[in-house]
Amino acid sequence: MIEFCPLEDSDPALELSPMLRAARHLRDYISQQGAIGLTPSKAFKRSFVHWAAKAFDWPGYSEADLFLVKKVLNETDFPPLGDLHDLLIRLKIGRHYKQEFRLTKAGKKLIGHPGQIFGIITPYYLFETDHSLFSRWQEPVLGNWDIFLNVINVEAEGGISGGHLRQCLFGEVEADTAFDPVMGMLWSQVLRPLCWTGLLKEHSDEDFQHFENRVYEKTPLWNAALKLSTDIHFKQTIH
Repeated sequence: MIEFCPLEDSDPALELSPMLRAARHLRDYISQQGAIGLTPSKAFKRSFVHWAAKAFDWPGYSEADLFLVKKVLNETDFPPLGDLHDLLIRLKIGRHYKQEFRLTKAGKKLIGHPGQIFGIITPYYLFETDHSLFSRWQEPVLGNWDIFLNVINVEAEGGISGGHLRQCLFGEVEADTAFDPVMGMLWSQVLRPLCWTGLLKEHSDEDFQHFENRVYEKTPLWNAALKLSTDIHFKQTIH
């Protein structure tokens, strides 16, 4: 059973969520500009994507990272922004109106309540979004979020490599496997979403380090926000 604990708006752990920080920046932009312009295909206009790349300073997708391979940025070039845009529309926090993106009445009521926003967008993003759609591996990873979160809850207490977590969940990789698609799916459909919501933090020694060698640790936001059945493991360890 996965349960999210309500968080006070003043909880400093909320600052650890890239998704929440990005939503706040988006809100501030709308407060100043009135709305965000949309292309004919309903994507954010390049001017906003360029602004967001700098303002969000998203781990792994900083302004410098994004412009390293592109001279101009479309929404599709900035995956976290695309996910946030889709998430806010599906949750009816934002809406499209006359080629603009605006906050809904419900969205405006959430202004100044980051704890509530986190409690709304995070479970929906993790559990209701098909993370395989925009992945190289468009096949859902075997397992479910109850298993993933409870295993990570125990195994990642002092930090865990992607490869070790893959072994805990799915067993050893075959020795003659040149590339492990299961590790790729685990990263794109479980580990990356958890990092983007701020529940996990990814450590990598180099920009393109293999997924199995990256290390993941639970953030203070994990312990503040999640209530899991394996929490009893730590209580028994203490006693």
